[in-house]
Parts: sequence; C-alpha cells; structure tokens
Amino acid sequence: MNQEAIKDILPHRDNMLLLDSVEQDGEWAVGSYTVRGDEWFLQGHFPGRPVVPGVILCEILAQSSCILLKDEMAAGKLPMYTGMNNVKFRAPVTPGDTFTTRCRIKRRMGQFYFAEGSGSVGETLCVKGEFSFAIVEA
Repeated sequence: MNQEAIKDILPHRDNMLLLDSVEQDGEWAVGSYTVRGDEWFLQGHFPGRPVVPGVILCEILAQSSCILLKDEMAAGKLPMYTGMNNVKFRAPVTPGDTFTTRCRIKRRMGQFYFAEGSGSVGETLCVKGEFSFAIVEA
C-alpha cells in the first residue's frame, strides 16, 4: 500500500509519516522508506555526514509494525509506543538509502502488543529489536 492507504491506518502525517509503502506478507509487515536527504531529523545529525538517528529508525519499525494492528485500531483508537527491548544498531542509514523493514506481532496481552522487527539497506542489517505498543483512546 502507498502513503495514502497508510494514512487510512496510521495517524501520522506530514514529517512524521515515515513509510513510503508497506505490504502485509502473512504475519509480517514489509515496509520501505527512501531517505531523501532533506528530512528535518538530518539537520545537524551530523553536519557533513548525515545519518538517520536511531530513534527515527525505531519509529519507522514501529509504524511498519502498527500496520499489522489495523483491525484492532477501530475509529477513535491510536497505537502508542510503550517500549523497546534488545535494540541493536548495526550499520548507518544515510541519504539515498532505501530502508526496508520486516516486522511481526509476537503476542498480545490485553491492549498491549509485542512486536519484533529489523531494518536493512539492501542486504545490510542496520537495526533490529523488540517493540511494544498499546492501543488507546485517541
């Protein structure tokens, strides 16, 4: 699905919608974001050698994961990040790179969802980790 279809699921807009596309492949969400180089989060990180901040990579993974919660996010509900565990950064993501995510929901406990995911550029693993979300009232 493209960004317009993603907007029907996620509440993110403008500079915070960080998926160009995403598809569901069985239990997995596979998303992508191409770093243009003019993003707000690259300004000053770092001058002369822009690198996507790790927290932004985690946000892209979260958005990809939350696509899998579309059926649980009825009108008036929002996915909220509640935690990250075992996050490891392996390689930088820079302007011109297409960052590809692969995420799945591992389990649910009430309104909480626990996911795992990874992000790569080509065959190079850049980040992997576990994430949790709560579906809350907007």
